[in-house]
Amino acid sequence: MKTSLFEIFKIGIGPSSSHTVGPMVAARQFAANLTAAGRIESVDRVRVNLYGSLALTGKGHGTDRAVILGLCGEAPETVDPEAAEDLLAKILDQGRLKLLGEFPIAFSASEDIRFHRDENLPYHPNGMTFIAINADGEVMRTENFYSIGGGFVVGEEGPLKSGASPALPYPFRNAAELMQMCADRHLRIWELMLHNESAIRPEAEVRSGIERIWKTMESVIERGMSATGTLPGGLGVHRRAEPMAARLRAKPAEDPLLALDWVSVYAIATNEENAAGGRIVTAPTNGAAGIIPAVARYYADFCPAADADGILRYFLTAAAIGILYKENASISGAEVGCQGEVGVAASMAAGGLVAALGGSNAEVEHAAEIAMEHHLGMTCDPIGGLVQIPCIERNAMGAVKAISACRMAMNESGAHKVSLDQIVQTMYRTGLDMQSRYKETSLAGLALNVIEC
Repeated sequence: MKTSLFEIFKIGIGPSSSHTVGPMVAARQFAANLTAAGRIESVDRVRVNLYGSLALTGKGHGTDRAVILGLCGEAPETVDPEAAEDLLAKILDQGRLKLLGEFPIAFSASEDIRFHRDENLPYHPNGMTFIAINADGEVMRTENFYSIGGGFVVGEEGPLKSGASPALPYPFRNAAELMQMCADRHLRIWELMLHNESAIRPEAEVRSGIERIWKTMESVIERGMSATGTLPGGLGVHRRAEPMAARLRAKPAEDPLLALDWVSVYAIATNEENAAGGRIVTAPTNGAAGIIPAVARYYADFCPAADADGILRYFLTAAAIGILYKENASISGAEVGCQGEVGVAASMAAGGLVAALGGSNAEVEHAAEIAMEHHLGMTCDPIGGLVQIPCIERNAMGAVKAISACRMAMNESGAHKVSLDQIVQTMYRTGLDMQSRYKETSLAGLALNVIEC
């Protein structure tokens, strides 16, 4: 286990963790590296080359805008989306930006950010190269970065992390080890995760951090259910969460499927906010950011025994499942398709809901496996490279599947045939076998066969 809950769940901005958050992080890191090398004052220009999926769908995902903000020193978790619009407009108008907000350089987005749609860097489809040039036209520094999904970024020397990772009391590499460790020590999965997270930071901070994540998700849902208008990007997609919520409020409370209708609204509201480039919680990606909050809100609103402890169990357990996918497979749509985003989020939510409801470790593992099993092979084919169609509705469907998987697992008895470890590896191998045009390139599927508005 190398990943923390607070890396699986990160507060940032939309519309994409791999194409917006990751490039912003990489650009900021490149500028910081120039400072660390004592060379930032000599920079006259920075050029950025985007490759593969970042080039093919970068415009629709705001990759170029994210790179500019990152060079200016903005970070996904602290950037103000509204202020960012003003800053971008000023830079594009004046043809200048300030590296890390302090060192002015000439900058033309059309000339200095280049989209190489027919080329890939070797490590990952989401590759980018940053080049610093001095006033004499000489290259001062060149660095490659890769946005590998969920906002995680690696450089040529590995992940961008500061400091050494502390020793964890219960490290695990796969679900079998996690389950055995829990059985040997008479722990629930959420308890083991709490012990591990508390080795990184004080337990009080872990609890308050999870509470902050949940409150942010709730605020995103509420914003999404009150916002109206058309989403940016040119497809003309109208926001649906607000009118849907209004209709549901008028429906009779005895409707047996009312809860599932609300789950869909919660997910749609979240992903409409993501598509609008607003504040969002990566969970574990932005494209799948609606599933975890929608299922958590289902628990809070419709499960009679719901309480704050249940929410804690939910997020700790969901994070453990997300870590298994992150470290043993992939959560990048550009690498394994949408099964690695929506499928993983549904798997996390299903297992997390079992834990919130007081289910056993075996039921958690079973629910997580069921949810992924029925997302296998899901392609990533966003129309126009925008995280809108089919992404928004897919989150609603993924949330409903997660709840069904939880209920199936908790209503069954006895062993099941397919393990979570087996489904993790199956997902990964399926993704690797998938043609690249079905993996966040917008070259096939709905992206090719539906005419853009």
